[in-house]
Amino acid sequence: MKDVSAMTQISESTLRYYRNVGNKGPASALLGGKIMYRKQDVEKWINDQFEKEEKSHGH
Repeated sequence: MKDVSAMTQISESTLRYYRNVGNKGPASALLGGKIMYRKQDVEKWINDQFEKEEKSHGH
């Protein structure tokens, strides 16, 4: 989670909140008691955020 937090500049507590809400943040899984993210899922989520931003500003 620290890597994802550093990559996105989103706090770990916010990432936990996104996971609990279920419809925000990158896809994640609980493995061995730890929240894990796949790099491709984080990158996809970031790209999706850019697309949403572009659409909302008419670019």
